[in-house]
Amino acid sequence: MPSTNLLKKKRIVVLGSRSVGKSSLILQYLENQFVENYYPTIEGSFQRSISYNGNEYDCEIIDTAGHDEFSLVNANHTIGTHGYIIVYSVASRNSLEMVKILYDRILDFCGVQQVPCVIVGSKSDLQQYRQIDPSEAQEFAKLNNAAWIETSAKKNLNVAKVFELCLGEIEKRSTQNATYKPPPPEAKKGSCIIM
Repeated sequence: MPSTNLLKKKRIVVLGSRSVGKSSLILQYLENQFVENYYPTIEGSFQRSISYNGNEYDCEIIDTAGHDEFSLVNANHTIGTHGYIIVYSVASRNSLEMVKILYDRILDFCGVQQVPCVIVGSKSDLQQYRQIDPSEAQEFAKLNNAAWIETSAKKNLNVAKVFELCLGEIEKRSTQNATYKPPPPEAKKGSCIIM
């Protein structure tokens, strides 16, 4: 394993409505276990080294408390954050609407047009209770240049892929930012440019 100073540090925040499976997703990813009972999360922070695309990342994964339309995305969720995982339950129409609200709040708080983000439809094992057609959530993600995936923490389906997609979105934005150079301002002979 590479030395710690070679690891790229990344902070990933997991957001979503209450009881959509944020903690179950994280627990399955970190410890390969699924807990049937629901225990509301206050907020937790976890560390994990992740290999992705030939790079080693030292990831801090923030498990947030459930959000509703009255809770705010705050500085804790945005400052120093490299990527977002916003979770909804395929069995809850309201939770997908909350994803849209959270995404907009992140953009507003950060003052940007897009962020590295994965929209995650959790509880895909609950087909008999499904309220969200995959194409609907996929279209929302596409419109916002975000990745999209459905998962089941219970069946350990696509769980690791969520975090790989998030790192991919972070890398994609990092590469775009590193290669983008705004055009130089046009200067008239004998004038000053204030930058």
